[in-house]
Amino acid sequence: MGADDVPGTQAAGQLFLSKYENQITIFADYLEEFPDTDDLVWILGKQHLLKTEKSKLLSDISARLWFTYRRKFSPIDWNWEKQKEQPKEYQRILQCFLDRKDCCYSIHQMGGTGPSSDAGWGCMLRCGQMMLAQALICRHLGRDWNWEKQKEQPKEYQRILQCFLDRKDCCYSIHQMAQMGVGEGKSIGEWFGPNTVAQVLKKLALFDEWNSLAVYVSMDNTVVIEDIKKMCRVLPLSTDTDGESPPDSLNASNHSKATSACCPAWKSLLLIVPLRLGINQINPVYVDAFKECFKMPQSLGALGGKPNNAYYFIGFLGDELIFLDPHTTQTFVDTEEDGTVDDQTFHCLQSPQRMNILNLDPSVALGFFCKEEKDFDNWCSLVQKEILKENLRMFELVQKHPSHWPPFVPPAKPEVTTTGAEFIDSTEQLEEFDLEEDFEILSV
Repeated sequence: MGADDVPGTQAAGQLFLSKYENQITIFADYLEEFPDTDDLVWILGKQHLLKTEKSKLLSDISARLWFTYRRKFSPIDWNWEKQKEQPKEYQRILQCFLDRKDCCYSIHQMGGTGPSSDAGWGCMLRCGQMMLAQALICRHLGRDWNWEKQKEQPKEYQRILQCFLDRKDCCYSIHQMAQMGVGEGKSIGEWFGPNTVAQVLKKLALFDEWNSLAVYVSMDNTVVIEDIKKMCRVLPLSTDTDGESPPDSLNASNHSKATSACCPAWKSLLLIVPLRLGINQINPVYVDAFKECFKMPQSLGALGGKPNNAYYFIGFLGDELIFLDPHTTQTFVDTEEDGTVDDQTFHCLQSPQRMNILNLDPSVALGFFCKEEKDFDNWCSLVQKEILKENLRMFELVQKHPSHWPPFVPPAKPEVTTTGAEFIDSTEQLEEFDLEEDFEILSV
């Protein structure tokens, strides 16, 4: 029995894909132009006067890397527990996928070994990619860098883009994120929440030597200054840390040449703060503080959305949040023969979508980027001034590591001889990471 002999198999697959591919057309019918108003629009720490700077605003938004559902990429490998006795149902399921024509879901029938599209389940992963990509843009090109269609881009931009291609050997690909999610208790193809994505990014960053980011994910609504400085300060004569904080004054002549050129004593920081701002809906008391975060120059926006629909929030206008939506299925894009990437489908050229902030699911994750230590110190001052002034605080910022917490140990790359991409090939190696409990996920 061949694939063409299986009634409805191909038709069902085409119907599934067309459902998501058509979303780009559906969305276009509901996209509203920005209103004619004198209000300010805030986008990732920058303000735009809507009435006189609309084209500049849209250019700023379109410059953000936009990652959406993709299809026709190489299948993502499944994971299982090696040498463990499996239930008979597992064996029966496995037999459905044997490489024989008489097996109903064999490679002959389906054409792959795992999901080759993330349509329907990868939206939060794509949002996490967008937040991280914005951090890398700030790291290498600066917040003021702008993208222009069909214009030659700097080599750093191309290299950043290649980190996120849908290939197993790309450090922040959908393959790597989905497989690292197995270590967080998420099966491949299962929907992620904001905190799970944050934990995945923190672990994948350990294998990314070029970008050299320190990723800190807060616990219990608390950001600890001492822990962040312990993680980000680079010891003299070495690019590695041994878990001990360096002295407060560091002689620049002793810094390793391999450390960051912008500030040798500081490893650029991606700070992610997972929060729950209510029970079933966002508590209005948090709205002003939440919006203040988008005004900070260190802002990377927020991950969140509605139940099982994740969005990347990049700013606000009045009480409406502005977001990039990953729910459009596009075809996989790979590098060209000259090693560059055609980036036309990685930027959203339509007017961005908006939603009332009170319609936001209360489970979110805020993101901030601090290239230098002075940026982090400035962020702490802004938090003290704008966030901690509220009676019901959105999160806490403390100087010292809480005594009742376990000791803080900066995350370190496991001792393996493979690259990061090759590392995440089995659950055996994933066991070297501690399983982080989900802080929260969006409502189901």
